[in-house]
Amino acid sequence: MFRAILIDKHDHQQQVSLQNLDDSRLPEGDVQVRVSHSTLNYKDALAITGKGPVVRQFPMVPGIDLAGVVEESSHPDFQPGDAVLLNGWGVGESHWGGLAQRARLKGDWLIPLPEGFSTAEAMAIGTAGYTAMLSVLALERHGVTPDKGEVLVTGANGGVGSIAIALLAKLGYRVVASTGRPEQADYLKNLGAVEIIERSSLSEPGRPLGRERWAGAIDSVGSHTLANVCASTRYGGCVAACGLAQGMEFPATVAPFILRGVTLAGIDSVMRPRADRLEAWSRLARDLDKTLLAPITQIIGLDEVVASAGALLAGQVRGRVVVDVNR
Repeated sequence: MFRAILIDKHDHQQQVSLQNLDDSRLPEGDVQVRVSHSTLNYKDALAITGKGPVVRQFPMVPGIDLAGVVEESSHPDFQPGDAVLLNGWGVGESHWGGLAQRARLKGDWLIPLPEGFSTAEAMAIGTAGYTAMLSVLALERHGVTPDKGEVLVTGANGGVGSIAIALLAKLGYRVVASTGRPEQADYLKNLGAVEIIERSSLSEPGRPLGRERWAGAIDSVGSHTLANVCASTRYGGCVAACGLAQGMEFPATVAPFILRGVTLAGIDSVMRPRADRLEAWSRLARDLDKTLLAPITQIIGLDEVVASAGALLAGQVRGRVVVDVNR
């Protein structure tokens, strides 16, 4: 038996509960993992609250991240006792995920736990930090170097934003943070932001082209915010788009792209090839100051997940939420 958050649907009504489940209910897979830690991400919160069409089949154990130790394996790359990590691959959407004490998965979805990270630290980074690193890599590949000018991070108090600020600052960029919670300015400056701007300056409909300011940007918000960020990006700059907290729409024009040569780089973390995952986690091990993880992380147990999901969607959660599934 193992404990898990289970989402089910009866008479078109979604139900979520913490249950004790038999191992026989685990889905098919060639690796079984004893989960140590998972996370609560924006996508998990949408799934748990039913406020987004995340879950593809029922019943479902949510949780797009997990870290733990292999218990059983018929996959050639993994043996019992190996510490492993998973981000994405539709886990928590179409395959039972990490908000449980056990998971059975495809070994091709797993990577070894990066050297130097505990399972708790890896989940403090989680998909949010891994996505932030993919975004930083995209800026680098498009020539956005620290000498080119300011880099904007939107949704700065969230998991992606918090870790993006820490990474960029460590790499020498001048980071400007956009947030709807200006009372968190000290938190953002401690991560490395040099200036804080109100998200309202970006979140309303704007002009096709604004004053050139940003050499690059990492946007986890979407909608008008992303459109305004692109409109104010400098000639030849790059914007890495990795989220939709404000909305999925993109009410923009082509002006920034054809008049200023701006690149809009889409960041997918779910289906990313294994080589990209290994590169991102290798860079996280090198470029992220682990001492910053504790201040941006809160740890909860499985019995706190449902309430925390609602708080996360309401914008009441700062940084990262790590779930100790055995607490």
